Amino acid sequence: MNIIQPKDYSSATIRGLLETASSDVLLIGDPRVEIEPGPRLFDRMAQVIHETGAAWVYADAVDAERIDYQRGSIRDSFDFGPLIGLSVHAARQCTSDTEWKWGGLYDLRLRLSERYAILRIPEPLYRASVADRRPTSEKLFDYLDPRNRDYQLEMETIATSHLKRIGAWLPPRFQRPPTASEKFSVKASVIIPVRNRERTILDAVCSALEQNTTFPFNVLVIDNHSTDRTPEAVRSIRDPRLHHIIPERRDLGIGGCWNEAIHSELCGRYSVQLDSDDLYIDDTVLQRIVDTIEGGPYSMVVGSYVTVDYTLKEIPPGLVDHREWSRANGRNNALRINGLGAPRAFDTSILRRLGFPNVSYGEDYAVALRLSRDYEIGRIYEPLYLCRRWEDNSDSALPAEVVNRHDYYKDWLRTAEILARINLNQRKSSLK
Repeated sequence: MNIIQPKDYSSATIRGLLETASSDVLLIGDPRVEIEPGPRLFDRMAQVIHETGAAWVYADAVDAERIDYQRGSIRDSFDFGPLIGLSVHAARQCTSDTEWKWGGLYDLRLRLSERYAILRIPEPLYRASVADRRPTSEKLFDYLDPRNRDYQLEMETIATSHLKRIGAWLPPRFQRPPTASEKFSVKASVIIPVRNRERTILDAVCSALEQNTTFPFNVLVIDNHSTDRTPEAVRSIRDPRLHHIIPERRDLGIGGCWNEAIHSELCGRYSVQLDSDDLYIDDTVLQRIVDTIEGGPYSMVVGSYVTVDYTLKEIPPGLVDHREWSRANGRNNALRINGLGAPRAFDTSILRRLGFPNVSYGEDYAVALRLSRDYEIGRIYEPLYLCRRWEDNSDSALPAEVVNRHDYYKDWLRTAEILARINLNQRKSSLK
């Protein structure tokens, strides 16, 4: 058994490998990577496939642990490492006749997952060189590169077909957001969760207070027990629209801070996000967001932003507008991509029923997936927001174990949402 490193992952290439395979297990390696097999690599991968009936296996490498595959691990960016093992028999049964330029292996993986197990072997079976040494903060935006547009459209088509086959696809038919029964003192609240951002919190708060609107609004700073001079900075601003809230609990993540804000009697009809190290691009943002969310009407609106450094100088990728979103398929493609963009604004009445998970990564993605199951999400494709990328960002140059934890959690969110959508479709079908 040898490791085959194909020139590409097109359908034609993958079919050719399967047709000419001389053994019942096929090992496919990343052609960009040097792979040094460990003493039991071939035997162990073949053993797991034969004994478990799995169709696709992958393993940890020396100094590189992976995460387990879940039902929601449908993103094309899932990190199997540079080496996978395939059951030739299973793969031949699941190969599609559709011609994919880039997604032959991705399509095969999703089709296999519908009938067979995809298993991680949590053992270091090989050593490998590193194909991409860029920090996490740079890799995050690869799928938004306009040069990759055709690639992304192909991946979306493959993922959408998978969702249809498993009964998780949702058509573009949306519920109308319910009329709020609560009374709100202001039309909108800008919500800024913060902990230890003394260098940037004033920029954020001032950009919120400078908004020019035709309606009353306020700014809720949810200070998660900062230990630096963040509280003093917030209290230095004398404005009755600014409310500095310190939760009683000390076990809150960013999502927990959002729950404190939306359930506060101070919270407005619409809840509008602003991170503590970012700022709005001008004084028209809040008015545009509220006009859009009411014009839908939408349960949620997502804008666009420009990435900048600490000094607010634009840096790559620049404008992030998530134009891959479409009304016809956005709620489905949201299960493939890692996020929907920023800034985000919500119907507070709906949010109070759903709540945020009490975590500090993926809390916004969780809510967006849940809302998109029932309601339409509005988009603003012009930049509204300056998003700082600097050394204190939560996604800047993260260690591998943190990236794994984040990826695993988002895959879990996708798993739960896929199961919920399958259940929803089955209930609807039973009522016909």
